[in-house]
Amino acid sequence: MSTQKATARKARPPGAVRAVKQVAEVDWARVEEALDARGCATLERLVTPAECEALAALYPEDAVFRGRVVMARHGFGKGEYKYFAYPLPDGVAGLREALYPRLAPVANRWNTAMGIEVQYPESHAAYLERCHAAGQVRPTPLLLRYEAGDYNCLHQDLYGEHVFPLQVAILLSEPGRDFTGGEFVLTEQRPRMQSRAEVVPLRQGDAVVFAVHHRPVQGTRGVYRVNLRHGVSRIRSGQRHTVGVIFHDAA
Repeated sequence: MSTQKATARKARPPGAVRAVKQVAEVDWARVEEALDARGCATLERLVTPAECEALAALYPEDAVFRGRVVMARHGFGKGEYKYFAYPLPDGVAGLREALYPRLAPVANRWNTAMGIEVQYPESHAAYLERCHAAGQVRPTPLLLRYEAGDYNCLHQDLYGEHVFPLQVAILLSEPGRDFTGGEFVLTEQRPRMQSRAEVVPLRQGDAVVFAVHHRPVQGTRGVYRVNLRHGVSRIRSGQRHTVGVIFHDAA
């Protein structure tokens, strides 16, 4: 290893180092298989309980964020979320950087199958350069908070010309202890067929990686695209926090 690379690795904050290690321990062959079959995959225990609690505790700290959205004001549902400002918290930045190169090959393969010419570079830093050159400079990772009666309507997180086709949501709260209800829901709108719903069970620290917009499906006449949306069902009691890791920045 070169001295330059060794110095760069030593300079990484502890949160980013842990994120790289945790991502490396995922069974990525299983994840790719699930993504191809269902458009989503679970990453179990991606974040430790202590890291979950530390991230959820950031919500009142306005200096960490660039903006707050109250969902009811925009017809998004009920509840609220805040977009992190740059620099991102170490753990969030580390996960974003470490997850991207694992997902970029899937994104490239999907685009090729769907006849989309866009291909994604190997590193997240290189992809952000592409976003920023197009005027997409605002960070998109976010921290969501739901309370009893809150929910998130089915939607897609599209923020500009450049959209990375996969994203990750990490559950920071423990179902049954911190909240009830609030299941992650993914729907697929298939051509000439009824929509299909997928409910993804998560525990504290688990993540779900899922398609942002569309994905390829093999049909009898070749590959076709299915359109996806995601949301969160109604919270019945308690409070639920989630981190969303979106890889493209916003205009």
